[in-house]
Amino acid sequence: MRHRHKTFQAIEVGDGGDGRWAAHARALWPEMAGLLTEEGRTRQGADRVRALFRAHMPELVPVLERLAGRLGRPGAEAFLTHAALRPFSPACTQIGDGGTLLRNYDFPPEQCEGTIVSSCFLRPVIGMQDVLWGLLDGMNDAGLAVSLTYGGRSVYGRGFAILLIVRYLLETCGTVDEALGRLRSLPVAVPQNLTLVDAAKAVTVFVGPDMPPTVAPDACAANHQHLPVTEEQERASRTQERLRAIRAAGADVAAMLRPPLYRPLDAQGLGTLYTAHYRPAEGLVTYHWPGASWQQSFGDFAPGSRTVALGRAG
Repeated sequence: MRHRHKTFQAIEVGDGGDGRWAAHARALWPEMAGLLTEEGRTRQGADRVRALFRAHMPELVPVLERLAGRLGRPGAEAFLTHAALRPFSPACTQIGDGGTLLRNYDFPPEQCEGTIVSSCFLRPVIGMQDVLWGLLDGMNDAGLAVSLTYGGRSVYGRGFAILLIVRYLLETCGTVDEALGRLRSLPVAVPQNLTLVDAAKAVTVFVGPDMPPTVAPDACAANHQHLPVTEEQERASRTQERLRAIRAAGADVAAMLRPPLYRPLDAQGLGTLYTAHYRPAEGLVTYHWPGASWQQSFGDFAPGSRTVALGRAG
């Protein structure tokens, strides 16, 4: 079994206007800029994605302009629309149950930003940030929590990376039903599964560039959607095995830290990077690793860093 360490950090960025977000983003920009597609680097492509952003996320336009201005790098505004990014495919497992959202995020550690961010762009939001202001998972002050998994299908279309859709839903919605309504008008670039939780409801919804948002049979997701999983896909991702396991376990943190839900780093460097346990009605999230945890909340957010061992399952 491979063992590796990864450092996670927690930062507060406010509304993005005082320089804290920009200082963090500038440090990451050299490795992030390569995620922009060739089309996004052209004037015509940049104009297209800005227009798409204005049409579908108008509430965030002032935030986009503020962050791009603070970042001050060529192509920053087009990049921050998340509508011209190269696709990526995390392999994760998640469940919503009893007002909680529990998820494992599986990805190569060197490709995960690993930043827990407390922001107030439009409203207070805490989540695991990736690609400068997108979110892998998060919660808002209204008691809504959202997380993502890859949908497992090789389809790509014009639309937003799911990271920014998670951000947008948390910035503009207060309930699961409100978020489901907004999803119907948002173009998504890659098939993804979203699990949404509030105090009264938990659902998983399948989204993609070739299908309308479709509510799943229950509030659980791994890395497939409505289509049958091939033997090759199952060998590579064990998506059906993980979905069966999380359905059997329910929202149990201990089960998430054991195989098959916890995935030690494999030969390609892919494994479980963290477990996030959201209790959005309480404004609390706890990040777990085997032998370690880190709690954050709206009432007591603690900036800092933690270095954790990856690859050790309980």
